[in-house]
Amino acid sequence: MSVPLAPILRLRELALALPEAHEVEAWGEPTFRVRNKIFAMHADPDNHHGKGRPAVWVKAAAGVQESMVAAAPDCFFRPPYLGPKGWVGVWLDGVVDWEDVAEFVQDSYRLIAPKRLSARLSSEAESDD
Repeated sequence: MSVPLAPILRLRELALALPEAHEVEAWGEPTFRVRNKIFAMHADPDNHHGKGRPAVWVKAAAGVQESMVAAAPDCFFRPPYLGPKGWVGVWLDGVVDWEDVAEFVQDSYRLIAPKRLSARLSSEAESDD
């Protein structure tokens, strides 16, 4: 029987697979960046950012945060600091659909990354089909 990866390990795997992505610790948390701009931030359950639960914060397109939180408040939340800027928090405990998490991380990356890198991610996805 295989032991599931800790949420931060799975998140790290997803984020660092993206073109030019790198990890930087900030505010006591791992942040994932492209060209030094944050596209995802881990919220550790032992840090005040996580409120006792592991989570990831990602940038969302305009208006998406509200609909996600309203549709599934047990899965999504408005994170402190970045919530007013449209970012959404995704809880990483309990039953987690990691394919959805991968999609949220990729969507956030696309919103932050330069167009050339974002296009590269899209073309890589098409070549996998």
